[in-house]
Amino acid sequence: MNYIIGKNPVIEAIKNDREIDTIYIKSGEKEERLKYIISIAKDKKILVKEVDKKKLDMMSENANHQGVLALISEYKYYEFDNLLEDIKNNREKGKKNLILILDRIEDVHNLGAIVRSAYCASADAIIIQNRRSAQINQTVEKTSAGATSYMKICRVSNLNDAIQKLKDSGIWIYALDMGETPYFDTDLSGDVALVVGNEGKGISTLVKRNSDMIISIPITGKIDSLNASVSASIAMFEVVKQRMRKK
Repeated sequence: MNYIIGKNPVIEAIKNDREIDTIYIKSGEKEERLKYIISIAKDKKILVKEVDKKKLDMMSENANHQGVLALISEYKYYEFDNLLEDIKNNREKGKKNLILILDRIEDVHNLGAIVRSAYCASADAIIIQNRRSAQINQTVEKTSAGATSYMKICRVSNLNDAIQKLKDSGIWIYALDMGETPYFDTDLSGDVALVVGNEGKGISTLVKRNSDMIISIPITGKIDSLNASVSASIAMFEVVKQRMRKK
């Protein structure tokens, strides 16, 4: 069994009917959010146990658990083939697709922040690699504020094969990297996938080569790059802005 910690991640896991074995709540006087967790957990017939803070500290390996920890089944990644079918169905309904491709993002806090922003931007899915990349764990769940319970996250073994299949499905691939074309001068209102690269090495050469276009975020300060989660958020909400203006 895995576990998630923190009030928001646990609440969203309950609401989204994640497979929860047991919820552990700090014993003693409880603030309103913990009372709410107990209430909705009982409505869903989820076992709730009260334990002392030392027990929660030990179970969470001294992480900031906020007085609650839930034992859950292993995170279920979304099947990439199902995503390809979703793309087709969205197009038939007249809905534009927005997909985020993460090329070797290693920091779990970055991944969690990206998942949260992607959900807020109504992205359809996130694609990560199953090797040399951060995976969904309790830190990602907590950093995402529970968005992992709603976001479709696909895990693939070969990112370039996945990119080619997306292109075959009519998705335009835009890689966020150093370049001459600013993101705000690019039409991102169609079916798009945004590629965000590794925190230190950026996007791999082959992924850039397989992308349709390189777009950049202009940097005017002495530091030449942004945090990966910040870059992803800027680009995703540019897509949101352009689509809203075309309505």
